[in-house]
Amino acid sequence: MFSRKNKLLIFKLVSLFSVVRGYNILMITLAQYLASIYILAHDWPLRKVVFDLNLLLIVTASALVIAAGYIINNFYDAEKDLINKPRKSMLDKLVSQRFKLTTYFILNFLAVFAASYISFRAVFFFSAYIFGIWFYSHKLKRIPFVGNLVSATLAIAPFFAVFVYYKNFETVIFVHAVFLFLLILAREMIKDLENVKGDLVQNYRTIPIILGVKVSKRMIGVLVLLTLIPAFLLINKFDVGYMYLYFIGSVMLLLLFLVLLWKSSSKKHYVWLHNILKLIIIVGVFSILLIDIDLVLHRIL
Repeated sequence: MFSRKNKLLIFKLVSLFSVVRGYNILMITLAQYLASIYILAHDWPLRKVVFDLNLLLIVTASALVIAAGYIINNFYDAEKDLINKPRKSMLDKLVSQRFKLTTYFILNFLAVFAASYISFRAVFFFSAYIFGIWFYSHKLKRIPFVGNLVSATLAIAPFFAVFVYYKNFETVIFVHAVFLFLLILAREMIKDLENVKGDLVQNYRTIPIILGVKVSKRMIGVLVLLTLIPAFLLINKFDVGYMYLYFIGSVMLLLLFLVLLWKSSSKKHYVWLHNILKLIIIVGVFSILLIDIDLVLHRIL
């Protein structure tokens, strides 16, 4: 049996994992590697990509900055989360604010240190990324739509770092990026509908609060319709292997999303809509494997 001290330590570790959203970081790390292997450096030997030290350092620095970003965001949103996410907030409180801030600075320092082994440009990029996340958490997230736009941009920044590293400027990559960006932006705006109660109490000027729920729904609907454009292009115009099946499924889910969006009226409904977009994004990570099924089978065999 665990002692009281050991149990408290385990709870604190779980709390810290919750604060930095370790599951999200694992997904982003996997996505960066799969995108590198199958999209950004598809013409490189597999072994060269997998064992590329610079790629490992980019992925590591990204994970550290993202973890730090979740911490600083949690720090600024502590009061709001007590209203919007009471259970998660109670778990997060097992770790003190002082410890969170200390961890925040340590993670950012380690990220810049890792980037310094790549190049000065990498140090500049990750330093700017760190500042961007802090400025978003401190100021920009309170500005209607600008906060959503910046949040979605910061979310795809780790993939931009890998994209710049491999210098692959194929059109298909930009279309993939637009599809992902629009999905994330729509998800960010759905989150505003979920969190209206807490945002209102904390004086956050989000679109549902300033312009109303109907306007917010219309804007989300437009974003989802725009997302269908890159999806159709990836199905019909570009060679994405069997990943076209994923985009067909995504189109079907997005059409269902639009129907449910107009019928939604409660936080429970908005959580379901959020989960639909989250599902599309998560499945999208694993569906990258379908771009070159022969490479997958070769690795298995």
